[in-house]
Amino acid sequence: MPVLFELPYNPPIAFFAELVGADSLLLESHENYRKQTYRNRCLILTAQGVKPLTVPVVDGNRSEKVKTAELEIDYRQNWVHQHWRTLQTAYGGSPYFEYYADYLHDIYVQKPRLLFDLNLNLLHFYLRCLRLRIPVAFTAEYHPSYLDPTVRDRRDWLTPKAPAHPEPDTPSEHGRVRPYSQTFGLQFVPHLSILDLLFSQGPNTGSYLA
Repeated sequence: MPVLFELPYNPPIAFFAELVGADSLLLESHENYRKQTYRNRCLILTAQGVKPLTVPVVDGNRSEKVKTAELEIDYRQNWVHQHWRTLQTAYGGSPYFEYYADYLHDIYVQKPRLLFDLNLNLLHFYLRCLRLRIPVAFTAEYHPSYLDPTVRDRRDWLTPKAPAHPEPDTPSEHGRVRPYSQTFGLQFVPHLSILDLLFSQGPNTGSYLA
């Protein structure tokens, strides 16, 4: 069954777990941007705990009136350097950070104009790393409720803000993946970016999603 998602920045682990076994990935490309979502932020684990990394966007106060696919990144802020230094500090000692660092850094320094393009470049990189050979397509128009019943609609299924009373059809406690060794802390921290799992497990990451 095809699965429909919005396009996140450094997507959560559960995003990729949902792609395992799917026939294809359909990306929402005609929605209006929504603030405080994974569209421009991800969650990583640092020595101080969970930390959000947020990509600033142009005209942030009016951004919700702009299509996500047309939203521009604000490079007046030195966020690329900040995000990269934070990733180095958080994951530099993890088993596979150096294995992927150069490839990931190359994506960041390209500085695409649009948030959608940055997220898409990152998505294709992760799909290759996870060996997920899945066709990727884009919506032709926006529908609040997707009309095709053969498509699993997962738009806004994942959110940085955990609901007080989760619905039955939401990610499990551990983000649809069994616990793995993390860089910091004694208790497993769920719902992080795929980066956390990738830097820990490297080429074996895909097996944790099955």
